[in-house]
Amino acid sequence: MSAPIIDDKTRYRPEPSVLTALKSPRILTREVLAGLVVALALIPEAISFSIIAGVDPKVGLFSSFVMAVTIAFVGGRPAMITAATGAVALVIAPVAREHGFDYFVATVLLAGVLQILLAVCGVAKLMRFIPRSVMVGFVNALAILIFSAQLPQLIGVPWLVYPLVAAGLVVMVLMPKITKVVPAPLIAILIVTAVVVTFAVSVPTVADQGELPRSLPELFIPQVPLTWETFTTIAPYALAMALVGLMESLMTAKLVDDVTDTRSDKTRESWGQGVANVASGLFGGMGGCAMIGQTMINVKASGARTRISTFLAGTFLLILVVVLGDLVGIIPMAALVAVMIMVSVGTFDWHSIMPSTLKMMPKSETFVMLATVAVVVATHNLAIGVVVGVFVASVLFVRRVAHFVTVVRTLSDDEATVHYTVTGELFFASSNDLTTQFEYSHDPDRVVVDMTQSHVWDASTVAALDAIVTKYEQYGKTVELIGMNAYTEQFHARLSGGLGA
Repeated sequence: MSAPIIDDKTRYRPEPSVLTALKSPRILTREVLAGLVVALALIPEAISFSIIAGVDPKVGLFSSFVMAVTIAFVGGRPAMITAATGAVALVIAPVAREHGFDYFVATVLLAGVLQILLAVCGVAKLMRFIPRSVMVGFVNALAILIFSAQLPQLIGVPWLVYPLVAAGLVVMVLMPKITKVVPAPLIAILIVTAVVVTFAVSVPTVADQGELPRSLPELFIPQVPLTWETFTTIAPYALAMALVGLMESLMTAKLVDDVTDTRSDKTRESWGQGVANVASGLFGGMGGCAMIGQTMINVKASGARTRISTFLAGTFLLILVVVLGDLVGIIPMAALVAVMIMVSVGTFDWHSIMPSTLKMMPKSETFVMLATVAVVVATHNLAIGVVVGVFVASVLFVRRVAHFVTVVRTLSDDEATVHYTVTGELFFASSNDLTTQFEYSHDPDRVVVDMTQSHVWDASTVAALDAIVTKYEQYGKTVELIGMNAYTEQFHARLSGGLGA
């Protein structure tokens, strides 16, 4: 019996599907409640990111609504939450400050277009070059950032905030042991809010974070001149936003893949992020990307698995801030802080820092992980940390494999011929000292270099082989290269003699 053919449609088929969830009251209830929890957690985050970007709080809130609803249809990773984010806010904040709101929105629109173009060019395929050690560092740094972001809500606040946060944490630890029908974070939010309202406890609330909008978002076309000067002004910020947004979104998608043991279409997710940013800009939004903390609330804490939860997160967000703003405003920040602390604890890869793991793991892998964490925490930018982590991992890998090449010299019985056996992968790092492995002046007139157990990867190696042949010729000796595989022979024949001195 022949194996079934697995095409992309089958490979990325979500499980459970939206149709399955709609037919199952149990799954649908889980998705609806998960969306509600995420919506509640989105409100203070969106407001704070708006402040970072230097725009009105409603800009972040409406942007989160538009992006969440849009990505629910066009995204490639079901159950992932996309909304306004701090990383994007930091990148484009100078535009609002220096050039005004219209240029700010124009930057968001251009960033969305660039993300679509990058998706078409296959940027998602670069994910395969991110090592596991960088991914672990990314996850651990994310957990640290989520926790550190809660500290302003825990410093210089009334002492009653602390027992309320502790109570919320206890509820989230115990509730899954009693029932998983209702997400534990939602129960914690309701209980802590009920306590604060019943006993009239004076603690910081959502309303203290900023004024909630009272109207629906409207179509917004930025009034900027369509000139080359405008493009050169906003293009650097738009490109930075596009790259940061794609990197965070693709890393988050990979993380959710691991959590749910499923696969997602990264290329679709890439252009979906672009479409969502364009939609956000058209409604005067600040744009964004995948929100890792809220995604973990949705997927890990609440158990959501379909696009329904993502769509409802955006829908509930709009209803909560426009229709039920007064009720949402009384939710104590202590409840949301407890949720995010629980998310950070659950996100951190504790196994990666256990003594037994550190003892077993190669030191270079641990160093890459720590370097990724350090850069992310220092810059508060996950994208920069990932880039640095990949660079460090690449350098250490090149350094390690550079020592794997060996050259063994064997003299024939009649001492008329010398054989050199080259073993290993030959590229710029490993072939740089290849020329020093031969005894030019002491070898007989015939030299045979056996490359059966090696492979040539770049022009640096061809140049090194040419240099070896040239040096022997200066001594009046002949060199024969044998045993090249088909690729090496073709590559060497094309470049040999044409690389100069």
